[in-house]
Amino acid sequence: MTVTAQTSYPKTRRIAFRFDESDSGQRYFANDDIVFSHAVAFLSAVFPPGEDIFVRSVRRYREKITDPDLKKRVAGFIGQEMTHGLHHRELNEELSEMGYPTAWFDFLLDSTERTEDFLDAQFPDPDRLRLVRHLLLAFTAGAEHFTAVLAEHVLSRPELQAMMSDEEIKNLLNWHAIEELEHKSVAFDVYQAVGGSERMRIGMMHLLSNIALPFIVLSSWVSIATTDRTARRQPVRVLRETVRLVRGPLFRGFYSAMKPYKRKGFHPDDIDTNALLVEWQERLFGAEGELVGHLK
Repeated sequence: MTVTAQTSYPKTRRIAFRFDESDSGQRYFANDDIVFSHAVAFLSAVFPPGEDIFVRSVRRYREKITDPDLKKRVAGFIGQEMTHGLHHRELNEELSEMGYPTAWFDFLLDSTERTEDFLDAQFPDPDRLRLVRHLLLAFTAGAEHFTAVLAEHVLSRPELQAMMSDEEIKNLLNWHAIEELEHKSVAFDVYQAVGGSERMRIGMMHLLSNIALPFIVLSSWVSIATTDRTARRQPVRVLRETVRLVRGPLFRGFYSAMKPYKRKGFHPDDIDTNALLVEWQERLFGAEGELVGHLK
């Protein structure tokens, strides 16, 4: 019998996190690991502007979608992604108070809408503008695969759950992870529905898979170098923890997980995460779910 997720469409959950009541005052909130904590803080910082890109790149095609099922999934995708950005900004404020440069990263990346407006102005020709927008949608589809892979790692690897020693940050990441799995194929299906090419889709993943992990590591080091005097005094520990980050449960198998996307004819649903999704939907939002008390 095939296990199916407990929702046909991505569901926007009204939820509240209590970061000010958690023990996130501990500087290295992830297993007392300097590099892992800075990496998680960096990922949280880039999520809000990233979610904005994803929402805009999908929403601009909403009126062109004729499939009623896909229309409903797009609506759920937009609702979930906008909510992710909202709560990560709340977390980022707490992380900023703890000394992480989340506001700085957000400032650097939050010019994406202005950049898109600039590109629209530079390419008044409809064919060229369509190419630019397809590129942005291909980027979104590829980035959604990347986040779905990380989400699967977060939910399926107990050692990673154990590393998230701040309970409320772990709650947010687990909630974010199951919703990434719920809508993992939406941007991909929109890309196909509007005629995006396989060549562009696969080429974008070649780019993303080659730069993502080095970019995260480099950004974590920048975060440490600019804000963390304690860590700068321990370069050997930072290097050791960097190796542990790359080889550890969050990124272990990362490059192998990117390969299927580069295959012609690939679809995100080829990777069956239904059983994992059902398990965590019940664990977090069932009758006795861990996050039922967080729902509004």
